[in-house]
This record gives sequence, structure tokens and C-alpha cells, in this order.
Amino acid sequence: MAFEEYFRIGTFIKTKGLKGELQFYVDFENLDAIDFNAVFVDMAGKLVPFFVESVKYHHNNTAYLFLEDQDTIEKAAKLVKKDVYLPNKLKPKKKKGDFTLMDLAGFLAIDENEGELGRISNVQELPQQYIATVHYKNCEVLFPLNELTVKGIDVVKSIVMVDLPDGLLDIYLE
Repeated sequence: MAFEEYFRIGTFIKTKGLKGELQFYVDFENLDAIDFNAVFVDMAGKLVPFFVESVKYHHNNTAYLFLEDQDTIEKAAKLVKKDVYLPNKLKPKKKKGDFTLMDLAGFLAIDENEGELGRISNVQELPQQYIATVHYKNCEVLFPLNELTVKGIDVVKSIVMVDLPDGLLDIYLE
């Protein structure tokens, strides 16, 4: 299963109780509007399907899931800190103006000094900021997405102009 055919919906945070229930952090609003009966979990770079027995939506972008055949805390614990995906066909349509930094995945990153860096393969939301990943000169390069680095976004052409901090690329290329 190719990752391009799926979109990330969140991460299993921890187990809850003794019967395999998993607490789940949801990346976006209104997951409850999506009708799904299976999720795909990133297990060592491969998407593994798990059927959903039940979902309980909670506040603060969390939900609680029971998965088939994950009926003990030991089985469920193996899924903690794993990313969870759904097929792209279930991805909710965005309204005009609902663009976020998470939507920059797939955009071409162009640095003001270095030129074309490559396509953004991943955007991670960390507590302090968003981090983009590109493959530049056969190296995986991470850089922040904030007011200081992002100089412009062309949604039509899928391009993001950045001004990376001095020396950032040197750290990865040495």
C-alpha cells in the first residue's frame, strides 16, 4: 500500500484500560463526520489495516478506539505512538480558505538563497511549531514552517518560498 493513497488522521497516544482501548490524537476537526470501519497503521514503514469495533469521540482532538483483535493492553501497547491513516477517498473536502500549514505536504520548497530544495514529503505539528521534511541532495532535511522562514505560498502552483536560517542546510550536508 502506497502512502500517497492515504492521509494521516492522527496518532495513537496511549492505551486506556485493560481491554485494549487506545487513546487517539486526531490531527484535524470533524473526524466524526467521516464514516470508516478500518484504519491503517504505519508499522515499520508499511500500512497495516485494523478493523474498528468502536470509536468514542472526546474533546480536545482526542478519540478512543477499540480495534478488532486488539483486546488486551499488551496487544494495544504495540500500536502506541504509531501514525494512523485513512484512504484518500475518505478525505474531507476543504472549503476555500481552510488552507493550513499541514496542507504544504507535496508543495515544492524553494529557498531564496539555495533555489529549489524539493517537494515537501511530510509536515509535522510539534507543540512549538510545524516542521517540513524535504529530500535535498540525497539527505533528509527538516526545517521550521513559521513567519521567519515562510516568505510566500503559491497555492495554485503548489510552491512555498522559504528563507532558511543560515547554516541549516550545512548541518545536513556535512
